[in-house]
Amino acid sequence: MQMEQHSFLVTGGASGLGESVVRAIVNQGGKAVIADLNETTGQALVDELGDHVRFVRCDVTSADEVQAAVEMAEKAFGGLQGSINCAGIAVVQKLLDRENNPADLEAFSRGVNINLVGSFNVARLVAASIAKRVANGASEQNADNGIIINTASIAAFDGQVGQASYSSSKAGVVGLTLPLARELARHGIRVMTIAPGVFATPMMEAIPEKAREQLEAGVPYPKRLGNPNEFAKLVMHIIDNAYLNGEVIRLDGAIRMV
Repeated sequence: MQMEQHSFLVTGGASGLGESVVRAIVNQGGKAVIADLNETTGQALVDELGDHVRFVRCDVTSADEVQAAVEMAEKAFGGLQGSINCAGIAVVQKLLDRENNPADLEAFSRGVNINLVGSFNVARLVAASIAKRVANGASEQNADNGIIINTASIAAFDGQVGQASYSSSKAGVVGLTLPLARELARHGIRVMTIAPGVFATPMMEAIPEKAREQLEAGVPYPKRLGNPNEFAKLVMHIIDNAYLNGEVIRLDGAIRMV
């Protein structure tokens, strides 16, 4: 894809991995709609990056709000070429607490709803926008018409105690990848998933320094947390490489959580 001709919807784009993706898109001449709940940081990013960026407050579980974000991209930039879904939350709770009381079902469901159902919601509405654009114009055989990139986690494979909601929801995102890629092939839309390991994002800033050091020590190489720019670099490569489709890529420095 020629980046300067394309625009992308980036959920969770106001901070962390999503922000790094927005910056990478703009740096390569593309355009981005930031769909995020944080209006302050989202608007600050628009003020910094200028006309190639728009912000819309968006809950990824809301059909109306995601559709509004898609329509903003269509109106402001003439259409969407894809989405990078970075919005998500980590719900931490054990199935049974120390007194053997059961986990809170609403908390479990909230994690699954945002991480998994939200990813599906974004994918379906972005795919519909791209498919309509393709149907209304000339498209060559094997044309690379669009890309949907979802964010899972190594927790989808190496889930820890207390990560039942997070791990199962991210495993669901992994499970979406191949069936959606197969379905959308007729429109020339690719679907990929990145499963990041431990990254230096705002979520990690809340953990104690000792815990952070232990995480870094567990990474075989390089022995550090991932840089959000490294996530963005992979996103940009996926966008550019049309033969990447229907696959999940671990981006984790070879860490395996035990």
